[in-house]
Amino acid sequence: MAFQLSAETLRLVDGRNYAVLATVNPDGSPQTSVVWVGRDGADLLFSTVEGRVKHRNMVRDPRVSVSIIDSADPENYVELRGTVSMTADIGGRLDNQLSWKYDGKDKDPDRPGAVRVVIRMTVERATGYAA
Repeated sequence: MAFQLSAETLRLVDGRNYAVLATVNPDGSPQTSVVWVGRDGADLLFSTVEGRVKHRNMVRDPRVSVSIIDSADPENYVELRGTVSMTADIGGRLDNQLSWKYDGKDKDPDRPGAVRVVIRMTVERATGYAA
């Protein structure tokens, strides 16, 4: 059975609230990136480019943590922990959807040769005020 996200967590994920993605570096230290977040059911979705530090870390170790902070009330947040899988973001479709959610326009073009991927996070645990 899939992990059930609370109504407040869904509100934060679905809103225009930024997320902080934490991955594990090869030496065990944390690496964080501010990201746009979407979802498919109870799974969180992100888009990144192959070869970035966060991508390399998730290929090596799929365990991640994501904190989503309420832009209207920064003391309201949720931290979600789980694992990720990755697939090609054909035509930058997810990246463009997230650009419309956060910027209200088509995404900026990637650098030539960039290969974009969809990161799908399966949530296994939630903590924080919105959990």
